[in-house]
Amino acid sequence: MRALEKISSFANSTFALWVVLFSLLSFLYPSSFVWISDYISILLGIIMFGMGLTLSLNDFKAVLKQPKSVLIGVLGQYTIMPSLAYGLALLFQLPPEVAIGVILVGCCPGGTASNVMTYLAKGNTALSVAVTSVATLIAPFLTPVLIMLFASQWLEVSASSLLVSILKIVLLPIILGIIVKLLFKNGVEKSIKALPLISVIGIVAVAAGVVAVNAESIADAALKMIFIVMLHNLFGLFFGWLLARLFRLDEGSQKALSIEVGMQNSGLGAALALAHFSPIAAVPSAIFSVWHNISGPLLATYWGKKHDRQEKRQKEEQKHVV
Repeated sequence: MRALEKISSFANSTFALWVVLFSLLSFLYPSSFVWISDYISILLGIIMFGMGLTLSLNDFKAVLKQPKSVLIGVLGQYTIMPSLAYGLALLFQLPPEVAIGVILVGCCPGGTASNVMTYLAKGNTALSVAVTSVATLIAPFLTPVLIMLFASQWLEVSASSLLVSILKIVLLPIILGIIVKLLFKNGVEKSIKALPLISVIGIVAVAAGVVAVNAESIADAALKMIFIVMLHNLFGLFFGWLLARLFRLDEGSQKALSIEVGMQNSGLGAALALAHFSPIAAVPSAIFSVWHNISGPLLATYWGKKHDRQEKRQKEEQKHVV
């Protein structure tokens, strides 16, 4: 078990590298990875089940301890990213399927990797977990409504069918995870350190599968789509930070909300695109899966090192004072 924990820890700290590596391999050799696309919903369900296993009363106590910050984070998640997606779709006059894809990823809740990034950034991890939990739990109800609101001018959107899909992929597995943890607490706690490895494998597989299905479409529209996805993510990170700053939250909370807003559950966006629209609509989610696993770690590393330098400086100043 200890060896598995070490492997899990290594995979967790280097998961961005694996996402990029396997996405590149699936782009170059799509036939070897395209079969994964049939199991994207199952893989996401496993990831959400793992999230349910990690949830505890302390996570929900964090909501009660800092309700204002959690509310700001959730509102930011479900207003900033959908609005940015809609604006970018209009600005670049995207084709209907691509516009739907950009809006899909914008209307999804934050990705589970955001908690790890917040921790590495020395941010408010409790707030990050609380916002991710609340945003994910209400996603089955908010995400379909937002998609219908922002995307219906391009294609017909069935909010009810989207609701059913998200309930199956997100809410049901999380609830099952919580129930399993309550029933088998000791067993779950012994194996919980291995969960990051399962999540990393799941996220990497989802990204590889989506890229493989859309390899040709990505090649045809690579530069434009990559640019739009990068803008979407970077603006999300910036406006999430700005929102927290405007409400005068502390620095750790500013980091948490920046990462929460900017990093999306792009796997869910891809699954919804493949199930309800077209493979082309999954392209933005595929690119987002790769890109935010580059920008997130880079920002987290910068903030983490900045925090360490500040702490070192403070300690040195305290020594001089003494």
